[in-house]
Amino acid sequence: MSDSPQELLRRHGLKPKHSWGQNFLGDDYALSSIAEGLHLSPGDTVVELGPGLGHLTRHLLATGARVFAVERDRDMVGVLESLALEGLTVVPGNAATVDFAQVAGTSPVAVAGNLPYHLTSPILFQVLGQRRAISRAVFTLQAEVVTRLAAGPGNRDYGLLSALLGLFFDVEQLAHLPAHLFHPPPRVDSAVVRLSTLPAPRAAITDDARFIRVVKAGFAQRRKTLINSLRSDAGLGDVETVRAALDRAGIDPTRRAETLAPEEFAALERELPAFGPGRNG
Repeated sequence: MSDSPQELLRRHGLKPKHSWGQNFLGDDYALSSIAEGLHLSPGDTVVELGPGLGHLTRHLLATGARVFAVERDRDMVGVLESLALEGLTVVPGNAATVDFAQVAGTSPVAVAGNLPYHLTSPILFQVLGQRRAISRAVFTLQAEVVTRLAAGPGNRDYGLLSALLGLFFDVEQLAHLPAHLFHPPPRVDSAVVRLSTLPAPRAAITDDARFIRVVKAGFAQRRKTLINSLRSDAGLGDVETVRAALDRAGIDPTRRAETLAPEEFAALERELPAFGPGRNG
């Protein structure tokens, strides 16, 4: 059992940086569950985002995996380097902008992290954009966010990231983590989510950025019908163009975005007139 976050912070003369969203998880049972969720084998490569004081890092290393820990807080970098753990490479950098394959020097990699809540969306969009370099990812996020990510079409929690990630990943909630397990305790509970990269997307698309743009437009005004919400992005075409694309995709224009499966958004993306970058399924 490693030292608690409170003990490590005291030893290094540090305090949590609230503006950086630092809430340290030191519960060994929870940490081992997160590591086990990655199904690691000796020799596997993991990119850990925001390792902080190294509590999850130790559990990842215990599997025999190599860990590349990306940390932007210089104080935490110092703590991690002082641990001198075999198999650990500390990488000073921003978890929200890092290139996973470049950091690890290989691809695909597993990705893990207890993420600051305010960086959840930027990091998930990085995962989406770098999906070809990722085999699976396990993150600790705000419980409400995990509920939304794992929600299916027709569920009131289903939203933008549910649809985007759902085309490329299996999304599963693995565990619920009460706030009291963290130091300092956040105001809300957390949960652990696993994203397992599918061998191929659930449906073909013509371009990643274009697919994201279509889904964003669909959810821009989620209380409106799809035909009206899609009009929020004039670049997708005029109302008749969009209506015709919906018809060719077999989608009723009076439906709302939260009723569309990722495959239906993909069908709509394929039927809209081409714009932007070229094809890349």
